[in-house]
Amino acid sequence: MKSASASEIKNHFGAFLDRSRSEPVAIERTGRPVAVLLSWEEYERLTALEDAYWGQQAAAAEAEGYIGPEAAMAFIRAKMNETA
Repeated sequence: MKSASASEIKNHFGAFLDRSRSEPVAIERTGRPVAVLLSWEEYERLTALEDAYWGQQAAAAEAEGYIGPEAAMAFIRAKMNETA
């Protein structure tokens, strides 16, 4: 992964934007990484991976007996009414 300072990115944004289409570019400020410039395709790929992961986590929770959002809210409302 290519790294560049924030001022380098600012001064040569077009070149770094082009480069980000082939590999992510780490943006540094005072020598430490603060952001990453990456292609839209890579962003979509990472987002799809994250969505798939959380989908699997939700399915596993349901299989283990997670009661679901409606039942959870009903439980919370009932508990709130008990203390009121």
